[in-house]
Amino acid sequence: MGAPASSGTGARLAQEARGGSRRALSRLLTAIESRMPAAEEALRLLYPAAGGAHVVGVTGPPGGGKSTLVAALMAVAREAGRPVAVLAIDPSSPITGGAILGDRIRMQQYAGDRDVFIRSMASRGHLGGLAGTTAESAAVLDACGFGLVFIETVGTGQSEVEVASIADTTVVVQAPEMGDEIQAMKAGLLEVADVVVVNKADRPGAERAAMQLRATLTLGDELATPDTDPGRPKPKRPRVLLASGLTAEGVPELLAELDRVHDSRAADDGPHAARLARARAQVEGILADRTREALWSSKRRTEADALMEQVAAHDLDPYAAADRLLELLR
Repeated sequence: MGAPASSGTGARLAQEARGGSRRALSRLLTAIESRMPAAEEALRLLYPAAGGAHVVGVTGPPGGGKSTLVAALMAVAREAGRPVAVLAIDPSSPITGGAILGDRIRMQQYAGDRDVFIRSMASRGHLGGLAGTTAESAAVLDACGFGLVFIETVGTGQSEVEVASIADTTVVVQAPEMGDEIQAMKAGLLEVADVVVVNKADRPGAERAAMQLRATLTLGDELATPDTDPGRPKPKRPRVLLASGLTAEGVPELLAELDRVHDSRAADDGPHAARLARARAQVEGILADRTREALWSSKRRTEADALMEQVAAHDLDPYAAADRLLELLR
């Protein structure tokens, strides 16, 4: 089913993208990243058609082999006939490229496959390590028929927490040599994981790293029992798997586990919690953008700049300035 016809650029791009035009899809994603007016028009039309894809967040410390593992997961999915899209968040300049852009080159074997779409997105300094428009881009890919969408983060800062808020399932990728850093990871990465995978399983130390991870997760589970901490959410209890993106060892089992987690949630109560969090993140992001635009518009710019001058001179505290800025919007 195509998007409703309209004379607007956004509507035309939406209709062509849903019709299978990869050029239109690329242009639409560029419009979303650049926050062009056509993007909102297209998203309004496409959003009702989204919601059926399995969105997988792939995160973990740098050097874990996330991109190689994603490429291996893509291969398994394509063997099963599943359309796949990848959003690879690039921390570097979109002009000079960087590591993730290089990984995208390694995925060129799919260049002629119309059921594969790979997109590098610059994080542009967005807090959390994700591009600010990642959720919207994933929704567009979903609406355009990609039933499996991977979001690969930069693996730094709070990206692991943010990707969990917009993905249906989150896989944390760990390398064998990172075993000594597991305790430091626990507070951030492991608590958002639906599946933990020790990548590069063909290397020495992989089994040991998996055992350490299982022990850490078990300990965290015991410390967060309802008797000792009744207000804390129930731990996810993710499985720890071994895989190798390079040799494809364990990759079919990893994809099967991701699907199992996703399907079990759908059977229990639908993917309600994950999608509610995604909806909240999307609406909050749009609200923040529109608030910034309204505050720094020419109508209020003089007053806003005057408040910034007072804060810079320590004549006004930043909380009072924020309160006054909110008053300007009323």
